Amino acid sequence: MNIFPIKNDADYQAALAEIDKLMDAETNTPEGDALDIWVTLVESYEAKQFPIFAPHPVEAIKFRMEQQGLEENDLTVYFGTLDKVKAFLDGRLQLTLEHVKSLHNGLHIPFESLISG
Repeated sequence: MNIFPIKNDADYQAALAEIDKLMDAETNTPEGDALDIWVTLVESYEAKQFPIFAPHPVEAIKFRMEQQGLEENDLTVYFGTLDKVKAFLDGRLQLTLEHVKSLHNGLHIPFESLISG
């Protein structure tokens, strides 16, 4: 087993080829262990090279609204009034800590998405 750190795109492509060769390996075998190592190396490289950032809070909430078929009026439970909902969605109102907590608990939006931006 010739495992090496992934430092560039060529190394990355070679690692992906190794994973492809080992994809059918059984767990708790030398090949399965090699597959685990290669996957871990690739995941680490991808996390550094291709980070996925949390969306802006407005976009996260709009996405959840679309997923759940919610209208602006449905958000008044989290903001208090429809005017505050509209102000937030238009970018004129920032989320408070209470907004973040209630949106996280009520709509199950990750904290990271509610505090980024």
